[in-house]
Amino acid sequence: MPEIAEVARIVHFLRQHLVGKRIASAAAVEDGNVFGKVGTSGPEVETALRGKKVVSAGSQGKYFWITFEKPPHLVMHFGMTGWVHIKGEKTAYTNYYKKMKDSELGDWPPKFWKFHLKTEGEAGTEVAFTDARRFGRVRLVDCPGNDIRKHSPLVENGPDPVQDTDVFTQEYLVKKMTTRHVPIKALLLDQTTISGIGNWVADETLYQAKLHPEQYCDEFSAAEMEKLYESIRYVCQTAIDKLGDSDEFPDHWLFNYRWGKGDKAAASKLPNGDKLAFITVGGRTSCYAPEVQKKTGHVVSNAKAELIDSVSRDKAPAKRSRKASTKTQRVEQEEIGHGPLAKKARIKHQSEAETKKEEPDAHVKHEGAEDSVRRRSARLRT
Repeated sequence: MPEIAEVARIVHFLRQHLVGKRIASAAAVEDGNVFGKVGTSGPEVETALRGKKVVSAGSQGKYFWITFEKPPHLVMHFGMTGWVHIKGEKTAYTNYYKKMKDSELGDWPPKFWKFHLKTEGEAGTEVAFTDARRFGRVRLVDCPGNDIRKHSPLVENGPDPVQDTDVFTQEYLVKKMTTRHVPIKALLLDQTTISGIGNWVADETLYQAKLHPEQYCDEFSAAEMEKLYESIRYVCQTAIDKLGDSDEFPDHWLFNYRWGKGDKAAASKLPNGDKLAFITVGGRTSCYAPEVQKKTGHVVSNAKAELIDSVSRDKAPAKRSRKASTKTQRVEQEEIGHGPLAKKARIKHQSEAETKKEEPDAHVKHEGAEDSVRRRSARLRT
C-alpha cells in the first residue's frame, strides 16, 4: 500500500501540473466501493470536478486532497493499489508500480480508472485516479478549503510526522508509548496516533532505531524512545525528499532487502552482515534484523518468527509459487490493519492456495529452522 512518501510524490505532481488550472471535462465510473462506501457516487464526483478551478493540493499521512475555488473538495486514499496518473508523466515507479516505459505514456485513460479529468487549454493536463482492487476511497468534503483538515476523515487521524512537527514532537510520541500497552509495531501502524506510517516505514524506523518490532511500547527506555522519534523523522523526511523513489533510498536501508519473503532468490542478510528475519503477530508480518533489534522488554507471546537464512531456505519442505508469494506480499503490504479488508484478502489467498493444493511454508519458531524441518519430516513418515 502506498504510504506517506508515495502520497507526497503524487501531491508533488498535482501541484506541479494541476493546481491553478480549471477543469474543462471530467468523467467517473459508478463504483460502490471507491465512491459509494464513503457516501458519494461517480456522477456526484463528475459534477464536483467539472468547471472548477483547482486551488491547492495537500496531504496528511496516507490521505491527500484537491481543493477547488468552492466546495465540495476531493479527499482521496489509495488503499492497496490506488494511484494517480498524469498523461505524459512517469508518476509510477518501482516497488508499488513498475517504472513506466515511454511507450506506456500514450495509453489513456489508463486501465482501472475511476475518474479522469482534463483542464482547459489546447494542451490541457489530463489526470486519472486508478484502482485495480478497489480498496481506495474518493470522497467529497463540503467545507471551506482551508478547514479541510478539521473535517472527517482527516480530523480523526494523528499528526503527519513531516508536516506537523509542532504536534508530532518527542514528548508527543513518548506520551503515546507510555500510556498504551501494545507492540510498538502496532502503535506505529495506528493512523490515529501517527498519520502515514505503513508496513515498510514502520519496519525501517524500527531497524534504524534498533528496536524489536513486537516489544511492548511502554517497556522501552527513555533513550530508546528518543532514538525511535529521531528514526521516524529521519526515515519519513528522507523518503519524502526523494519523492518516494525507492531507487534513491540509502543503500543501508532495510527497505532495499525486505521484499523477498518466500522467494528463494531473496536476500537473507543486509550488506553489513545483519541477518534478516520475519515475525508475524495477528496476521501482520514484520521484517527485522534479530541480531541488531534485540528485546529489552516483553514481547507478544504468540509471535511466530522465521529466520531467513541458507539453512531454512535449502531445507524447507515446500515452496510457494512466485505467483502465490506475490499475492502474500501484497496482503502483507496492506496497511488497513486487522480490519475486514485485510482479513478478506488473507482468506482469499488461503482459499486459492488450497484449491491449487499448495503446501504452506513451515513456520520456523525460535528454536531454529532445522528443528522445525525435522519435526515436519517425522510427521510425514508416520
